[in-house]
Amino acid sequence: MSATASAGAEAATTDLSEKQRRILAYLRERADEQTYFKSRCIGEALDLSAKEVGTNMQAIEASAEDLDVEKWGYSSSTTWMVTA
Repeated sequence: MSATASAGAEAATTDLSEKQRRILAYLRERADEQTYFKSRCIGEALDLSAKEVGTNMQAIEASAEDLDVEKWGYSSSTTWMVTA
């Protein structure tokens, strides 16, 4: 990531809550290796409920300039497609 892109990503995260920053950091760490994420699995990793993850993903979708986040599926927990 370039310095300019990094600075833009940092600025976008300042408007996020603590939970949203934790979720975003989780996604950023794994987006190069994984594309699909279930709310339930993110929640288990971060000690949040799947509902908390899903509720906060809209803010992440809107503010994460370095990631594309798209709601993908609903079977047994919402699945999110995340690309870097």
